[in-house]
Amino acid sequence: MPPAPALTRSLTERLGVQPLPPDLLAEALTHASHLNEIGPGTPSNERLEFLGDALLGMVIGNELFLRYPESGEGHLTRMRADLVRGSTLASVATRLELGEAIVLGRGEEAAGGRTRERNLAGALEAVIGAVYVAHGLRATRALVLRLLKPELRVLEREGTRIDAKSSLQHTVQARWHEPPDYVTVEEESGAAGRRFAVEVRIAGNVLGRGVGSSKREAQQDAALTALKCFAAEAEGSPCT
Repeated sequence: MPPAPALTRSLTERLGVQPLPPDLLAEALTHASHLNEIGPGTPSNERLEFLGDALLGMVIGNELFLRYPESGEGHLTRMRADLVRGSTLASVATRLELGEAIVLGRGEEAAGGRTRERNLAGALEAVIGAVYVAHGLRATRALVLRLLKPELRVLEREGTRIDAKSSLQHTVQARWHEPPDYVTVEEESGAAGRRFAVEVRIAGNVLGRGVGSSKREAQQDAALTALKCFAAEAEGSPCT
């Protein structure tokens, strides 16, 4: 079932772009989980997601190159990673109310797929890819910079976010004189992709737990959880 016309019209208005061909927009919004419930020949948004991911990295990389002429490769890379990471893209997609327009399989819908970070980020990348296919690079660049304008402002004001794993490494080594250990405790594969759960431990004690669509993402989430616990304990509050 394609997305409702009213939803796609509203989405196009929020994107601020010329209308996209209906078939192309439908492809950009069709999650792979939906293919199990329809006949062959209908594409999911995975190819457009691939294209949009490449375009997003190029547009943001070029913008950072122009904005920060004194920054070296490492700093530029960290800034770009901040802007194109899944959590950032999911936040942008949430502002656009993109989750309402995604076409999901029944199982994914029931599992809360409209609010999953991976689905939201992937749909946003697919929409960016669709805009490029329909309207070219100039329109795509304008769209990306408009959508990520708030994040670019935050980056300019606050700089790059602290890498949670690196920060935790320093904290743990200072306290226990040994590095933390990241242990994958769950791993699932399904129509929505892969999901990992990771615990970060020291001397067998669990400091934090995180989840993500990759082990690296789950490790970062676990490290961030541990850092929040340390901060809470320092203020005399229980770690929850």
